[in-house]
Amino acid sequence: MEMKNLATELSSNAYPGRGIVIGKSKDGKKAVTGYFIMGRSENSRNRVFVEDGEGIRTQAFDPSKLVDPSLIIYAPVRVLGNKTIVTNGDQTDTIYDGMDKQLTFEQSLRVREFEPDGPNYTPRISGVMHIENGTYNYAMSILKSNNGNPDACNRYTFAYENPVAGEGHFIHTYMHDGNPLPSFEGEPKWVEIDGDIDEFTNMLWTNLNEENKVSLFVRFIDIATGEYETRIINKNQ
Repeated sequence: MEMKNLATELSSNAYPGRGIVIGKSKDGKKAVTGYFIMGRSENSRNRVFVEDGEGIRTQAFDPSKLVDPSLIIYAPVRVLGNKTIVTNGDQTDTIYDGMDKQLTFEQSLRVREFEPDGPNYTPRISGVMHIENGTYNYAMSILKSNNGNPDACNRYTFAYENPVAGEGHFIHTYMHDGNPLPSFEGEPKWVEIDGDIDEFTNMLWTNLNEENKVSLFVRFIDIATGEYETRIINKNQ
């Protein structure tokens, strides 16, 4: 697999939709994650990220313009002990509840499938980061319609043990813009993780399509201590 330049991957795609990147900082000391949302409709663009405990949630920037909250208002990030869960929908809660009952990441998602937003049938993308006693591993998942056919759900889970410093993986909902929007294909992209939290955040935000980007969340977690730093950028101010 060829390592991709994350800035190029973002800048060359006007509409990757929602995206999750997880990896390890170049100095090997931090677990890194980023999550962004984009929007084409007024309803999708009318959002901001706000902190919610140790995680975040989406909320309407202008509540008077909120039309249908079902697929756009959710908690993308929640923390369960030494696990940080990042997803593009309310399956964050499903994973949290399942893992709290000792189910695995994959088992927790068995009760979910892609979003009911035909004809796009947006994939559900999810990630979980596990930090314990100075060790770090992560997993990513995508639940997709069967090549646009909603009668079947294709489930893929990717697990990464002992991640390499300066490397990560990037998964997003759509290959590119279109009608209907084409679902992500293949395994998560192998990407370089570079810079400190502010440099990494700036790189992501700068390279997301100016018209379509909505909000960005980035977190760096110290693998030795579990302490973390967070950055949130909202286009709506």
